[in-house]
Amino acid sequence: MTQNVISLPLSVEQIDLVQKALEVLEQQLAVLISLSVDQRRELSKMGPKSEMFARKAYDVIAQSPEILPGTFDLKEFGADIQALDRLRPVLARLTALTQRGEDTEMALGSDIYAAALEAYRFAKLAGKGTALDELRAQASTRFKGQSRRRDETGAVPA
Repeated sequence: MTQNVISLPLSVEQIDLVQKALEVLEQQLAVLISLSVDQRRELSKMGPKSEMFARKAYDVIAQSPEILPGTFDLKEFGADIQALDRLRPVLARLTALTQRGEDTEMALGSDIYAAALEAYRFAKLAGKGTALDELRAQASTRFKGQSRRRDETGAVPA
């Protein structure tokens, strides 16, 4: 194989441990919610500037809670800020791990596909046979509609 971006020896035991760790994460974060597309669209979004305003508003209101109506839940306002501050570092780590996982998946797929193309080229050079005929059928389906590019003279590049 000419391409080998990654070699990933994962044992069954390692995968079992990861699955168990994910179960713990899912149990501990069971309170996380899923929003529908419509709910996401309708919710007010808090960007960096809005967050600065919201935190300042909490600080000011917390110093004078008597100006709030009885229906305003200042305790919940503060609890939401605290929950956000606790959740963000966890989400940052999960996001980074997910990105590494996706990059690894892409690299593995690329290695596999490159090896398959290289093996197919060798099989074509070796001759014919039932296995090669099946591989050609798969390749013709995969590459259907794609033709080799020609240079300015109309010749097919080597």
